[in-house]
Amino acid sequence: MFIDEAIIYVKAGDGGNGCVAFRREKYVPRGGPSGGDGGRGGDVILVSSQHYNTLLHLRFNPEHKAERGRHGEGSNRTGRDGASVEVPVPVGVLVYDADTGELLHDFTEPGQRFVVARGGRGGRGNARFATSTHQAPREHEPGQPGEERRLRLELKLLADAGLVGFPNAGKSTLISRISAARPKIADYPFTTLEPHLGVVSLDDQRSFVVADIPGLIEGAHLGHGLGTRFLRHIERTRLLLHLVDVSEASGRDPVEDFQVVLNELASFSPDLAAKPMFVVATKLDAAQDPRRLEALRKLSASRRLPFYAISSVTGQGIEELKRAAGKFLLEGRGD
Repeated sequence: MFIDEAIIYVKAGDGGNGCVAFRREKYVPRGGPSGGDGGRGGDVILVSSQHYNTLLHLRFNPEHKAERGRHGEGSNRTGRDGASVEVPVPVGVLVYDADTGELLHDFTEPGQRFVVARGGRGGRGNARFATSTHQAPREHEPGQPGEERRLRLELKLLADAGLVGFPNAGKSTLISRISAARPKIADYPFTTLEPHLGVVSLDDQRSFVVADIPGLIEGAHLGHGLGTRFLRHIERTRLLLHLVDVSEASGRDPVEDFQVVLNELASFSPDLAAKPMFVVATKLDAAQDPRRLEALRKLSASRRLPFYAISSVTGQGIEELKRAAGKFLLEGRGD
């Protein structure tokens, strides 16, 4: 199951209370105050990890509480600090305050740490209140409460290129040909129900990451089909590969398909529609009418978009598309 959003509750540890105590030793009739301070409460820390690629582990474990600090003790002994709690999250997670909507942190690299709730300070014991005129104080401080908050975690996958297009346009077949990703492939719409990532290796030991998301249909920004729920996962990409089925089997016009998907991208985010884009005509092996391919080629030329024609079944055009995307991304033109 792919979970890309979760609400969690975090509570840092409270500080330990200060102690009221006096020295009670033989031959020391007036030993004075000896109450120690309370320990500090533990923090709640979010840590980005490559071992997670979904928020499923947080959906069913929504509460994370750190240990409170121990209370102070006699003989001026300070209480032990509470243990902090580390919560692992996938790389690409954005952390929002669920109540205010404020963006708190964006995890873009593995190993990043963010203290999302700080533990309370320990209270002072009565030994801290002794003065020359107040030599037997009974005052002490309670520990301060630790921070607590509700967080909304939103996962946006980190990929260099994103595949977009109508359902059944050949996105999953393409990513299975150019990478080791193995998404479910079948001849019906919405076979892909969750995003997939694939690493595309080039000849010179370099590579880039491609994201395959469920297909878009007209009205997706209104929630039709699978809606635009997964479009957030290609917001970080530097290049879009727009796949258009030019075979007669779809029963649709390739030019209209191109326009519909472009309109859906623009409705979701103008910045997304303005990203660099390659137009990729798919299913050449099943295309019988060359006019459908030429119409899409002319549309791409009119918009000054690079155009590639491929067949994932025969492999035609695949290497050329890989090299062009790799050159665009790895030589800095996608920055």
